[in-house]
Amino acid sequence: MCRCCLGGYGRGEQCVFSDIDLLFLFEKRVPRVAEDLVREIIYPLWDMGLDVGHATRSIKECVAMARKDFEVLTSILDARFICGMSPLFMKLMDQVRSKFINLKPDMIISWLVDSNRERHRRFGDSSYLLEPNFKEGQGGLRDYHTMLWIAKIKSGIKQRRDLEYYGYFSHDDYLHLSESLDFIWNIRNRFHLMMNRKSDQIHLEQQRRLAETMGIPAVNGNLPVEYLMGELHGHMEYVKQQHEMFLYEMEQQKRLQRKNKGLKTTEVKGLKFNRGMLNFASPEKILNNPRLLIDIFVESAAQKSPLNSEAKRLVADFGYLVDNDFRSDPEVVRQFERILTRSSQTFEVLNQMLHTGFLVRFIPEFKAVVNRMQFDQYHLYPVARHLLYTVKIMRDFDTDAPSPGDPLAVSLYKELKKKKLLLWAALLHDIGKGEPVEGHSERGAHMAEKILLEKGASAADAKTVAFLIEHHLLLVQNATRRDINDEETALSMARIIKRVEILKMLYLLTVADSMATGPKAWNDWTSSLLRNLFLKVLNILQHGELASGRAVRLVDKKRQAVAEIAAEEMPAERLERLLNFMSPRYMLYTAVEDIPRHLRLFSELGERPFVWHIDKSTESDTRTVTICAKDRPGLISRIAGVFTLNNIDILDVQVFTWRNNIALDVFEVTPPPDPIFENERWERTRGNLEKVLADNLELDNALLRKKDDAVPIQPYTAERPSEVVVDNTSSSFYTIVEVVTFDFPGLLFRVTDALFKCGLDIWVAKIATKVDQVVDVFYVRDFDGQKVDAPLQVEAVKSAIMEILPGDGSTNG
Repeated sequence: MCRCCLGGYGRGEQCVFSDIDLLFLFEKRVPRVAEDLVREIIYPLWDMGLDVGHATRSIKECVAMARKDFEVLTSILDARFICGMSPLFMKLMDQVRSKFINLKPDMIISWLVDSNRERHRRFGDSSYLLEPNFKEGQGGLRDYHTMLWIAKIKSGIKQRRDLEYYGYFSHDDYLHLSESLDFIWNIRNRFHLMMNRKSDQIHLEQQRRLAETMGIPAVNGNLPVEYLMGELHGHMEYVKQQHEMFLYEMEQQKRLQRKNKGLKTTEVKGLKFNRGMLNFASPEKILNNPRLLIDIFVESAAQKSPLNSEAKRLVADFGYLVDNDFRSDPEVVRQFERILTRSSQTFEVLNQMLHTGFLVRFIPEFKAVVNRMQFDQYHLYPVARHLLYTVKIMRDFDTDAPSPGDPLAVSLYKELKKKKLLLWAALLHDIGKGEPVEGHSERGAHMAEKILLEKGASAADAKTVAFLIEHHLLLVQNATRRDINDEETALSMARIIKRVEILKMLYLLTVADSMATGPKAWNDWTSSLLRNLFLKVLNILQHGELASGRAVRLVDKKRQAVAEIAAEEMPAERLERLLNFMSPRYMLYTAVEDIPRHLRLFSELGERPFVWHIDKSTESDTRTVTICAKDRPGLISRIAGVFTLNNIDILDVQVFTWRNNIALDVFEVTPPPDPIFENERWERTRGNLEKVLADNLELDNALLRKKDDAVPIQPYTAERPSEVVVDNTSSSFYTIVEVVTFDFPGLLFRVTDALFKCGLDIWVAKIATKVDQVVDVFYVRDFDGQKVDAPLQVEAVKSAIMEILPGDGSTNG
């Protein structure tokens, strides 16, 4: 009998709290006394608190299981002899290789590669994700394990160092890979120690604590947590790059072994192919012709072939040739723009440029955003990679592949005449985030204009790109924070944007930027709001500003249409009386087909406290809840509290008060958490609202209990305090109150309750969640229908809201 270890213990790469996997190996059969022997060894280890997994098998059983389960095979590939009869261990390894591995190596390797792709699909690209998975995500330890297993299958290597000895990595690449793995292992071990358990995904609320535990300093304006995560992403990106190159080279070797498959060739003098990957013919060629440093990337895009390790090293070594005149060489710029605008491989090639340092040499301003993490309300990924991903999404708009989530963006992109300018804007839109201070859009616009002028662009083109960057948040902020049904919102956008072509480019940049940020920034609801605002602004730019006379005619036209639809449902006199109760604002912003439904709701109301109707949205996975009730002070606050009590998030609110003291409130909300019991949850919510309106349920106490039961949402960056902004300039009829803070159960109820206690009516509410922060926006007037513009009133509103927000805050007028 012999004892051997498997998995990470077998590789000698075990982390704190990792499993200890042991194999008790017998030659022909497992004797009955083996169970007592194993118990004597394992029980003391369990008593020590170790997580020990074990198996007792014969050689024949091990080989049979390895054939059926490739995961068993990979654990045996990592096996290491501990003690006992070493010939048994050698016999096992020989038989696994001779009876299985040598017979079907390609099948096993294909399974490894396919399993890796599926794992990447499930866990994502950890070199990009804000909450990376050390082990399973792309760029994680499993990528390294896969390379190691494939090398063991192909070449029979015994340890990691053999990756260099057998030619899988150059000396420099092996040292860099070891450095990256050591960094990831160090972070993983320290994270396990901090959590006091095994955990491979580091969540936002844990990252700050880890940086503090490790004593990471603030570096170049980065918070300690931003610096730590930036370094981690950089090392995981290197593991990812090496893994991709390893698999590509292996595939090329298989390709060349097939019949009628010749070597790739290039007609670019000074370049050559090595095993399907691009390289320079010699270092001297680069010195004699520095343009090869851009030519190799152009050829990489054209041939869909990556640079090999030596080529990447040479690009880095000769990067100094890119400085100064090379950057503004018209031919070099033309070649770069060719990659940017025409290549289906744009993202991959730009990623290689970033990884080799070429992009930073060509655009020095990029240096400040490489691996820069910013935990703000807009971006989830390292800034430089976010910029490249934005370009990728933009280029996807120009393919014949299925729509990437916005069919309008696809059609608009194909209409554009100056795609090049839009792609420059996509590449540089967050370049101003290199400095950790506010105003990155304005700063980035100035930097981008300078970059474009240095690259030989015309002044007009440079100003266009600068405008797009300066205003790249304009549409999404107004779509999510302003009432898009308010004519003034679209008018103000049109006055800033001025040209239809610029509007289309700005919309495309907004969509690509939001998609590259992640699902918290881009979803069906955001898409619907943005598209509707775009169409309203487009209509103004194409047909001129809306006149008040047109609005009056529109209201008269709607009244006639409603009268025709509802004529069979109620007498004409009653219908006329009800239509006269409706405010012009309600008639202007409510769809014709919705008004008869609202009239029916009013007819059902009678003496009840409220009635409602719930619709599924056709454009997004949301619910429209239309509530008709007798108006009363604090009605919106109470409804918001009931929705919060039932885990229903409010996205948007339109508040209408008819002249007969009837409130018609339209809420756009997320569906209840459990889709199977959605109807039951709505019934429970209805019952809660009835009790609240009858003063039979104390919302404050109910929400306090809910908050105690819930997992608290902790802000992971205390440097960004809560903020209250009171805006009296954007709307002629309403005061706009913006509340930026960290989310917690009951927040919306408490803010709306504070507004009510200040004597304010809410007419429109917009709720936007950005990462861990929320931006709640309210259009309000006082109970007399006036704006809140007296200085004392403004300060009272700010103070009342700040009292119920977490932490110290700031206020702005």
